[in-house]
Amino acid sequence: MTATTPSDNPLLDLSGLPRFDAIAPSDVQPAISQLLDDCRALIVRLTSPGAATTWNDFAAALTDGLEPLSRAWGIVGHLHAVNDVPEWRAAYNRMLPEVSRFYAEFGQNLKLFAAYQAIAESAEYARLSPVQQRIIDNEIRDFRLAGAQLQDDQKPRFQAISEELSQLSAKFSENLLDATNAFAEWVSDEAELAGLPEDTRQAAREAAEKDAQSGWKFTLHMPSYLPVMQYADSRRLRAQMYRAYTTRAAEFGPAELDNTPLISQILRLRREEAQMLGYANFAEVSLVPKMAVSVPQVLDFLREMAVKARPFAERDIAELRAFARRELQLESMEAWDIGYVSEKLLQKRYAFSEQEVKQYFTEEKVLSGLFKVIETLFGVCLKPDSAALWHQDVRFFRIETPAGELLGQFYLDLYARETKRGGAWMDEAITRRRRPPGSVASDNIQKPVAYLNCNFSRPIGSKNGQARPALFTHDDVITLFHETGHGLHHLLTRVDELAVAGIHGVEWDAVELPSQFMENYCWEWSVVQGMSSHVDTGQPLPRALFDKMLAAKNFQSGMQTLRQIEFSLFDLLLHSDYDPADERSVLDLLGDVRREVAVLVPPAWHRFPNSFAHIFAGGYGAGYYSYKWAEVLSADCFGAFEEAGDPFDQDTGQRFLNTILSVGGSRPAIENFRAFRGREPQVDALLRHSGMVGV
Repeated sequence: MTATTPSDNPLLDLSGLPRFDAIAPSDVQPAISQLLDDCRALIVRLTSPGAATTWNDFAAALTDGLEPLSRAWGIVGHLHAVNDVPEWRAAYNRMLPEVSRFYAEFGQNLKLFAAYQAIAESAEYARLSPVQQRIIDNEIRDFRLAGAQLQDDQKPRFQAISEELSQLSAKFSENLLDATNAFAEWVSDEAELAGLPEDTRQAAREAAEKDAQSGWKFTLHMPSYLPVMQYADSRRLRAQMYRAYTTRAAEFGPAELDNTPLISQILRLRREEAQMLGYANFAEVSLVPKMAVSVPQVLDFLREMAVKARPFAERDIAELRAFARRELQLESMEAWDIGYVSEKLLQKRYAFSEQEVKQYFTEEKVLSGLFKVIETLFGVCLKPDSAALWHQDVRFFRIETPAGELLGQFYLDLYARETKRGGAWMDEAITRRRRPPGSVASDNIQKPVAYLNCNFSRPIGSKNGQARPALFTHDDVITLFHETGHGLHHLLTRVDELAVAGIHGVEWDAVELPSQFMENYCWEWSVVQGMSSHVDTGQPLPRALFDKMLAAKNFQSGMQTLRQIEFSLFDLLLHSDYDPADERSVLDLLGDVRREVAVLVPPAWHRFPNSFAHIFAGGYGAGYYSYKWAEVLSADCFGAFEEAGDPFDQDTGQRFLNTILSVGGSRPAIENFRAFRGREPQVDALLRHSGMVGV
């Protein structure tokens, strides 16, 4: 194969930021193929007879040599997620089996495994830093989990499972996006728009005009779907949209988009993989690198939380049903009524609506407020920056020290698009590390870069000839703070070893701590006052309105907590107690979970598992409990600021930076927590923040 160079293949140019203005789908196959060849050649050299098994000559050299493949493939995966057009999908899927095969082979390479073991057993190990020792220990653990100790006749099957799981997960995500895009609800009668906010109507009108149609077009993307479920007086429209949304990628649509067979295959393969490694089920494998030590421990945690939340959830649903009957004449409140009735009850009880609040959260003002929080808490500066972008909507920023030293950079992709997968997420573009000797870079520390992705409503329409800014709901603002928390974990690291810098090496059930911690600042008056500005008047959000929001903060918190526990229990039992070979279906198991913990049970035709991308396509398999687990940690950490009497207490902010954000995965998460709080985690702060006390 003829080698290509960065000059003729921009995907190979890893000297700086990704060249999104030049990278094309046609670059993927030659670039990734070359990098795979380079990595294989490196492995042969490092494991050849007589090769040194020391930190510098083996461990550091291997990390440095593998990074180009990881970075380049990360760019491809990112573009597949944010620009899922046919050309990029084809390019990604063409090389996915090859990349998956390489990493499966890597994880089963006994020579590599033996080299790490040799370092661990050598006299050098005691001289390594604690961070380097942790990396060696993690690598040995991960080789065992990747099947390195399997018999030779078992390894081909284990490798085939790994490759197939990668492809099935990608297909699950693609089916979900395609099924979401395949549905549209066309409204021709304006009467059916009653109750909908003006910006939602306008967006639906513009969507119809884009398709050269009259009337209004509603889709299953969040900026269109959620307002219908929350505000539309038309019960028919709500029911139609709800059914379409909750049956996506299921047997009710095109067979080629049905995720049901993929779910069965994923579960079967994960179970087979776990049993080949000597574990009873996939959940046991999933917990090995996490904070939690066993499946029973996590089940006990979830069920204890369910018991605490249930009285509040039962009160929530009783109030909702009574209000629906009394105020809305809905004797039978259906699933597609929940959001609508909840909004009406919220307005009645607290005398405000989320739509009213939304008018105060304009994009620029929210970003300014978010940046001020970060700058005040952690003593850094955020500034606009320039870079090649994958879409005109994307923005780029840098984080510096007050003296102007670059700490990191991040891309911000806020708006929903048909070619962008749903939800919100942070991903790494470049990870901090100490560059190898002889690097041509002027700075011997490679600075981290992150992607922050959301699916908010884009700016709609104009007024007096001026384009109106994008408006965010308060939930959108919370989501933005959440993803930025992940970003800060990646960007503010001070660890120079790539394997544990930023979010690398952080236990999955602790990785949500910084993100959920940042959410607290969306409820601080000084923050909200500073980041709100009415789209028409420019006035900040009134204190009286904020007080109503604060009073409503824990509205239906019992129901919401049980919903998250339902998802977590379903995930964990699916990967531990459920046998795909049994006659009992995935839906049967979900039914059992709902009978145990739910206060709201959706219709029988609801197909929640078919869109549960977190566990089937997003890395949270047997780990969805992490959200609640880490929420205990994050609430307890914010409790330190409450005890200090100031959410921006400088000493506490620096301690949080120094003991949690900056150390990444360089030591166990529980040690980070103890270093910050001086004790073990306690659930009290979470229950208090959620309003679940005193029933």
